[in-house]
Formats: sequence, C-alpha cells, structure tokens
Amino acid sequence: MNVLMFTNTYCPIVGGVSESVQRLKTRLQAEGHQVLVVAPKLTGQPEDEDDVVRVAAVQHFNGSDFSLPVPIPGQLYEAIEAFDPDIVHSHHPFLLGDTAARAAETYGLPLVFTHHTLYEHYTHYVPGDSPRMQRFAVALSTQYTRLCEAVIAPSESIRELLFARDANPNVWVVPSGVDTRRFAQGDGAALRLALGIPQDAYVVGHVGRLAREKNLPFLIEAVARMLEQLPEAHCLVVGDGDARAAMEGVAERMGVASRLHFSGRLQGQALIDAYHAMDVFGFASHSETQGMVVVEAMAAGLPVVAITAPGVREVLKDGHNGRLLPGDDREAMADAMIELARPDCREAMAKGALATAKAFDETACARRCLEVYRGAIAVGGPFSHADDGTWDRVRSRLGAEWYMLCHRGRILRSILQEEWEHAEWQPLIGRSQEDDEPESKEVTPK
Repeated sequence: MNVLMFTNTYCPIVGGVSESVQRLKTRLQAEGHQVLVVAPKLTGQPEDEDDVVRVAAVQHFNGSDFSLPVPIPGQLYEAIEAFDPDIVHSHHPFLLGDTAARAAETYGLPLVFTHHTLYEHYTHYVPGDSPRMQRFAVALSTQYTRLCEAVIAPSESIRELLFARDANPNVWVVPSGVDTRRFAQGDGAALRLALGIPQDAYVVGHVGRLAREKNLPFLIEAVARMLEQLPEAHCLVVGDGDARAAMEGVAERMGVASRLHFSGRLQGQALIDAYHAMDVFGFASHSETQGMVVVEAMAAGLPVVAITAPGVREVLKDGHNGRLLPGDDREAMADAMIELARPDCREAMAKGALATAKAFDETACARRCLEVYRGAIAVGGPFSHADDGTWDRVRSRLGAEWYMLCHRGRILRSILQEEWEHAEWQPLIGRSQEDDEPESKEVTPK
C-alpha cells in the first residue's frame, strides 16, 4: 500500500505528533508498505529524505516551537502523482491538513485523519486567544472529520469526545505505538553522572515540551513539596520551552533548585537512557489525547504518578502501574511520589507498567492502522485521478477548491451557532413581549 501523509510537525521537532508520525511511517515501511510524508521545511532537518517532501514554512510561529507551513499546491502535484498513493492520512485539521483534504479530493482518494490533539488547549499560541477562539478550534477539528472516510482517535476518551461533538461516527481507536523492546533497554548512570545526580538517589522525572498547556507549574510545585520532605531525592526534567523559567522560579522559591536538573531536549537512545535515569515518572497535563510519554515511561519500567485526564486514564491504573489522582491536588501528588520512594512499593508497580506497555507496541498499533486504511479504501473505492488528462486534472483541482470552500462554510455555520448559544443576550430570547413592558398600575377613579 502507498500511504501519503501530511503533518505540520515533523523531525527535527521533538513532540508527540512528530514522534507518532515518524514511528508509524517507519513501522509501515518495515511491514513492506511505501510512505511519503509531506511536512514543513525546518532548520536542522535531515539532508537525505527520499520519502519526505518539504514545503516552505514560517519557523517558530508566534514564539512557539511550531512552524507555519505555507504550501504551494502546484509544487506537490508532481511528487504526489509520481508516488501514486492509495490513501491520504492527515495528522492535522488545518494548514497541511487542508492540503491533505485537497489532495484526497483532487485524486479521488480516501482521507483518514488522526485526532492527535485537543486543539482548544493550544489557542494561546494564536493572537487574540479567547473562549471564542477555543470554540473555533473545536469546530475546526470536528468539521474536518466530516471530510474523512475514517477518523483515528488515540484513546477511547477521545473517541467518546468526538461522538459527543457530533463528529464523523466512523472513529477507530488506534494508540500511537512505542518500540517497547527498545525502551526497555537503557543506561541512566551516565546521565546521572553528567548532571550531578547521585547514583543511589531517588529520582522523579518528566519528559516533554515545557509549554504552558502541560500544567507544569502545578507539577513542579508537587515535586518541590516532595523534595522538601525527601532531602536525598532529585528531579530530572527532559525537554525545553518557555515554561522552564517558571519551573526554576518555583524551585528557587521553595529552596530545592539544586536538586532540579534540566537535560534539554533528547532523542533516540539518549532519551531512553534518560528514562532509565529515573525511578518514577510525573505527569500533570490536561491536554493529552493519549500521553505517549506515559507509555514510553512504562516501557522503561517506570511507575507513573499523574492526574486523571483524557488518554491518561486508559493507560494508568491506580495501584497497578502507578498512582492516578483525581485532580490538581499538589499535596496528594507529592504524597504519591513520597510513597513510591519505597523500593518495595515501586517494584510491584514497575512490573505492572511493563505489562501495560506491551499493549502499545508499535508493531501492533501499525497493523491496527492498516485495518483502518483498508476499511477506508473499501468505503471510498480505489479510484484515482492521477492518470487523467490535463483538462481532467484542472477540473479535479477546481473541484477540490470548491470542496474546501464548502468545508469552510460548514465551519462558519458551526461557529455562528456556537456564538449564538454563548451570546450574553441569549437568555433574553424567549421572554414574552409583556415581560419587556412596564407593569400596569391600577388607577382609582377620583
């Protein structure tokens, strides 16, 4: 099968979606399938990428780690037609996601979309962030599913959320896979030595982008409370981002900064070794659809302490592979981390973590994704415009533009409906005319 993928984030960016796309691509290719990825041009990208087409992009949009792709559709047609795809897989509902929908419509191909992210948690990266922008993000992703033959949800929580939002009902649960055998083998001693962490110290760690939507001030306050009560404990944070300064500020204020260690971004075996430098993994994000780092940590044999959130609650079972806490309670999270400082308590949950991770092995997840592809092809039909003549191609491209224009019209109607429902004066609707008239007064004749 020839799979054409579109993603707004790809290597060398470190993040959940980027890693998910790379792992799926690699595993599908290992299974004998062909994959072509369309992604933004990025500083530091690999030089040789025979299976990647890069499009122009604005780097670090609005000060974030994200790029803003600016695709010129004509540049892609030749590469797409030479690849001759069987299916289009979009990993975002906007930017290159729009290009994916155009390509699918132009060439008569089925479109599959993975709903990787709760986009309403990321609107602070867009100028003019507001509740209205959050509703727009929900409408954008929900209406996009209606363009697709099939939708992939990384967890059952997200599948239920899509149903509640009246999205395309053809939703399949396919988690992002992890190479569990590789993550099980690591050496954290060298990283501990390099960062000045004693080999016998109890280490609580975290991996991910240090970004506002990850609830990191809460996490580091809980960790700092743990460090206050366990003078021999340390904390290791892998990743970088704007939230680092706030995390350091909390540690300074609580007098534990000397035991808070930042490694920066790590990839490959260095990342795996970092997991193995930890004893317990801490996680506090509300914005995950799966929490791939949680599975990675479990594959490295780490119990996880996290708050309940979509995607996380399917993986983390309280008392079996870690501690799942009901809400943002700093003291409760600190207490859970202190509890797991006991080796006997930690050992039992580490075994549970390894057992859980096996269900997320990337080979099994890739095969489930192939089932989605085959189902979408069966629904949409194996039809392509790639061999049409020049006029037919032009007509198909014009048809694709009209298709996307109608899509945006549906988004606009959805947004207007949301605005109507959230308008401040909406409660006034339904009042009778008499309600707006002054009360009549009985007049006594003189």
